[in-house]
Amino acid sequence: MARIGKRMKAARAALEGRKNVSVEEAVQLVKQNATAKFDETVEIAVNLGVDPRHADQMVRGVVSLPNGTGKDVRVAVFARGEKAEEAKKAGADIVGAEELMETVQGGKIEFDRCIATPDMMPIVGRLGKILGPRNLMPNPKVGTVTMDVADAVRKAKGGEVQFKVEKAGVVHAGIGKASFDEQKLAENVRAFVDAVQKARPSGAKGAYMKSIALSSTMGPGVRVDIDSATGN
Repeated sequence: MARIGKRMKAARAALEGRKNVSVEEAVQLVKQNATAKFDETVEIAVNLGVDPRHADQMVRGVVSLPNGTGKDVRVAVFARGEKAEEAKKAGADIVGAEELMETVQGGKIEFDRCIATPDMMPIVGRLGKILGPRNLMPNPKVGTVTMDVADAVRKAKGGEVQFKVEKAGVVHAGIGKASFDEQKLAENVRAFVDAVQKARPSGAKGAYMKSIALSSTMGPGVRVDIDSATGN
C-alpha cells in the first residue's frame, strides 16, 4: 500500500467534511492545498450517467475557456502548400505531411493537439492506432479537421479544451493553473461544465451529471455542488 505523505495528509484533513461545496469554495480549497513547488494544474472530473460503449451515449466536444488554461499547447498540423504556410504563420509548432506521419509512426509525438486539412485524412488515418488512444486524432466534430487551419491553431494556443468521455463515464480536463485568481478559475469551471451539458447525447437517460470534483495536480479532490456549477 502506497504511503501517504505529510503534505497530502494535511490537505485531506483540511477538506474533511467539505463535500458538495459551491464552485467558489471548491476553487478556494483547491488553491489553498496546491502546495507543490510548481504551478499545479487545476483539474476537473465530471462523472456522467452514460455508457460510452453505446454510440448514442458518447460524449465529446470542445470549449474555449474564457481565461485559457495557462498551458503552453504544442500544436501539430498535417497540411501541404499554402495551408502549411498558414499554419506556420499562426504559430503551429510542427507542420508536415508524409514526413510528419513517419515521425509519429516512429514513436516521436511532441505535440498536444493535432489538426489536419481534409485532404490529409488518408495519411492521418494510418495513425489512428497511435493518435486515437491519446485523444489526438483530428476530428471534424471538434474543429480539428478543417481548411481554416490558422483559426484552429490560434484557438488551440488560446485555451481551447477538447473533452471525451472515458470508458468509466468520466470526462476530465485541465481548466487552469493554481496561480490563477479564484474568479477566473470559477469562470473556467462553469464554462467547461456548460459545454459538457450541451454535449449531452440523445441516448443519455436519467441523471446526466452524477458528480463534479476539482483537484490540483498533487492535491486531493473537492466535491462540487452540481447546481452551483450549472447555475440551476
